[in-house]
Amino acid sequence: MRPAELFRFCPRCGAPRAAENVGQIPLRCAPCGFTFFFNPTVAAAAFVFGTNGRALFIRREKEPAAGKLGIPGGFIDIGETAEDALRREVREEVGIEIECVSFLMSCPNMYLYRDVTYPVVDLVFTAQAIAPESAKPLDAVTGIEWHPLGLVDENELAFPSMRASLAVLRGRSDED
Repeated sequence: MRPAELFRFCPRCGAPRAAENVGQIPLRCAPCGFTFFFNPTVAAAAFVFGTNGRALFIRREKEPAAGKLGIPGGFIDIGETAEDALRREVREEVGIEIECVSFLMSCPNMYLYRDVTYPVVDLVFTAQAIAPESAKPLDAVTGIEWHPLGLVDENELAFPSMRASLAVLRGRSDED
C-alpha cells in the first residue's frame, strides 16, 4: 500500500474522500479546500572507501532486504543536510567518521516498511573513511565487508538504486 492510499478522510476536516479520489496525488478535499502533497522521503548513502581503495559494504539486519549487501546510509531527518545525515548514519551503522564527501547521483527507490511502500529519493555519495580499521557493525548491521567495486555481485545489493550507483561508479573507473 502507498501512503496516498491510506488517507480515506481529509486530515483537516474529516470529510470522507470520494472512492474514485482515494490514492490520487495530491489529496484535495472538496468540502474544505485542503490540499496535501505526497512527496517522496529522502535518504543519503555512500560508497565509503578505505585507504586500500576498497569500498565498505554492510550486511543488512532488517527487512527490507535483510541479509543483502548495502552501503551505509539512511533517511534524512527534518532540518538535516544530506551530508550531515550521511555522516550521522555512517557513525550509527559502522562507527566511523568520513571525509571528502562528494555527490555521485540521485535515484528513485521504493521502500517497503510495515506494509506501506514509501517512495524515496536516494542521494548517493562517495566518501573516504577516517580510520577505516575501526569500522564495526552497529545499528541494524550484521556485518561489514570491504570489496573492490569490480568484484561486487550487483545481485547481492539490497536496492535498485545501489545497483544503479555501482554501475555509475564502475563506469567512472573504466574512464580512469
